[in-house]
Amino acid sequence: MLQKINISNTINGFNINIEELNRHYSTISVLNSNEAPNQHYLQLIAIDTVRELSITEENNALTLLQKFIDEKKSWLFGCISYDLKNEIESLSSSNPDEIKFPTLHFFEPKYVIECVNEQYHLSYDDAICNESDIYFLQKILTSNNTLTTEQNQVFSINKRISKSDYIKTVNQLKNHIQLGNIYEVNYCQEFYSKDVLIQPFSIYKKLNAISLAPFAAFCKFNNLYIISSSPERFIKKTGNKLISQPIKGTAKRSNELIEDERLKTDLQKNPKERTENVMIVDIVRNDLSKIAERGSVQVDELFGIYSFKQVHQLISSIGCKIKNNTNFTDIIKACFPMGSMTGAPKIRAMQLIEEYEKTKRGIYSGALGYITPEGDFDFSVIIRTILYNSNNNTLSFMVGSAITAQADAEQEYEECLLKAKAMLEVLGATH
Repeated sequence: MLQKINISNTINGFNINIEELNRHYSTISVLNSNEAPNQHYLQLIAIDTVRELSITEENNALTLLQKFIDEKKSWLFGCISYDLKNEIESLSSSNPDEIKFPTLHFFEPKYVIECVNEQYHLSYDDAICNESDIYFLQKILTSNNTLTTEQNQVFSINKRISKSDYIKTVNQLKNHIQLGNIYEVNYCQEFYSKDVLIQPFSIYKKLNAISLAPFAAFCKFNNLYIISSSPERFIKKTGNKLISQPIKGTAKRSNELIEDERLKTDLQKNPKERTENVMIVDIVRNDLSKIAERGSVQVDELFGIYSFKQVHQLISSIGCKIKNNTNFTDIIKACFPMGSMTGAPKIRAMQLIEEYEKTKRGIYSGALGYITPEGDFDFSVIIRTILYNSNNNTLSFMVGSAITAQADAEQEYEECLLKAKAMLEVLGATH
């Protein structure tokens, strides 16, 4: 029987000893909203596994995932690789992948910590767990969260492509736009380092402190780590209502209040950024219409300005009511990969991404989140995220931007560096 007990109504999220969880368990998922608006949980933490599903091929992954979901009504946490596109559409990926996340990975946790309105609750199945487990978990969850004093290795970050090659590629993609092959494409580049030893949770804590993103996450799946400061929601289901909130449009912040307000206003009025955003809104509307009740798709907010510690973002919200008997993988088939990370038209944009990018995206620009026992869910877009494989000691992160007819290659490159700034800073690496 599922049990829920109160842990404490006074502890702050950073006092939960996640580092100790990281040492004791091979699988944990920490989702942190940083008190952002429109988020149900302050924190949601999944610990250890009852059962899990890890698939490395794009063949019948969605069928196996739905079977896994249907086995029983339980909490599920997991991630979906961008390259699931190869199963959803007739596509392929042959670029190198040195991080090697599976196509999808989901697990039913043994323990779930929910923090809502500063109330922390521990849920578990008493048929699986015993009192000594619960005592141990309560002890480390409420103890002081003291990081080890060991320092991260000093290392350099490499760029997969040079600035000149980046500019050349952007201009080639603009030529495709001028020829009418696409209207917009999300083009990304990789920063990476090999043979590097890091303390993943230490990096997460630093990244979260300087970003305070609404979809921050620290996930450990055996040797694979996701250290995320994502600002973007892919898709959320509450009852029969879906909402997607794509981001298109980025501007830097300023320490000067007047200048910061000017940058925000300029972003909202910028014709190029608005064009990018509305194209993606149209893609999301089209995707949602495949599984929505007729006439229920609507744009709840267009060109909303949201400010984060590093950047201002242009975010729109699109919602719908889903048809009866629509399951989780039906929704993924209709909406994944998200339009903000592909382009328009979606399939042709993904073909060009594969042709012009130098790295297989893997888990980057995929989705990360949870499914509740009631079947509701919330998934973020895996961006502003450091990925680490502790088996081969390889670290990677990617950044990108939307290329349209009005794009200036130099400015797009600078936007990429702006998005990479926080990750480079917390890594303390040279590049």
